[in-house]
Amino acid sequence: MSDGKNASSQDYFILLGFSNWPHLELILFVVILMFYLTTLTGNLFIIILSHLDTHLHTPMYFFLSNLSFLDLCYTTSSIPQLLVNLWGPEKTISYAGCMVQLYFVLALGTTECVLLVVMSYDPYAAVCRPLQYTVLMHPRFCHLLAVASWVSGFLDSALHSSLTFWVPLCGHRRVDHFFCEVPALLQLSCADTHANKLTLLVMSSFFVFIPLLLILSSYGAIAQVVLKMRSTAGLQKLFGTCGAHLTVVALFFIPAICIYLQPPSENSQDQGKFIALFYTVVTPSLNPLIYTLRNKDIRGAVKRQMGWEWGL
Repeated sequence: MSDGKNASSQDYFILLGFSNWPHLELILFVVILMFYLTTLTGNLFIIILSHLDTHLHTPMYFFLSNLSFLDLCYTTSSIPQLLVNLWGPEKTISYAGCMVQLYFVLALGTTECVLLVVMSYDPYAAVCRPLQYTVLMHPRFCHLLAVASWVSGFLDSALHSSLTFWVPLCGHRRVDHFFCEVPALLQLSCADTHANKLTLLVMSSFFVFIPLLLILSSYGAIAQVVLKMRSTAGLQKLFGTCGAHLTVVALFFIPAICIYLQPPSENSQDQGKFIALFYTVVTPSLNPLIYTLRNKDIRGAVKRQMGWEWGL
């Protein structure tokens, strides 16, 4: 890429990643590889089990399977490239590879924001509208909600990706991150990027704060209904219904707010790398554990599929 010209398909980028901490790269490689394998195993387990066991053919596990598939795609869009860069001296990615990675990371991240809102609607309907649940959560409607989540994420990513790669990229090819993301790529531009940054801020706020508000509203309504029961069983139902999902929501939205919606500072780029590492590596590996831990439905499904009692 030459000065004053945009990149061409023959050009490449250098993903600096964690090269400022070379003594950490081998440790990070081992840790990230372990988390990645855990993510693949845990999410594939949920997808396969939800498909095989007819007792799990419910809206909750349909959306959970979507989340698991989403997490598989999300981690695979960036982690293999990161592992290659951590292992060897070459830390490059082709221009086309960077475009593809940027598009899918953005698309899948935005899709998860919307999907987490959709997942909060299921317990709301079950607790607050129990008599209408079968109508509200009709399989066809559930499929429409899932499709809407995916479509909104990929459309939003198309906007940001096109705006980012239309910006003339000048000077060096060093991207100060471990994957191609909008803010890091905009730093390479010699043009005015205020419009890009404003668009990113507005759309990030839209896909972060509105989903978060809707999720909290759903669980606020659930809490009101359950607390009126004034029973220990009711409170246990509240925590059982909401606890896992709210934990996943916190693990996803808090890092996203820290990355995209905090004011920039001198150390924000380095902090952002480790925060991004958390939500791209750690969170997707924890989601299966959070949803299956102490989950009677999952344990029952495993028993039925294995055909023998585990004594759980």
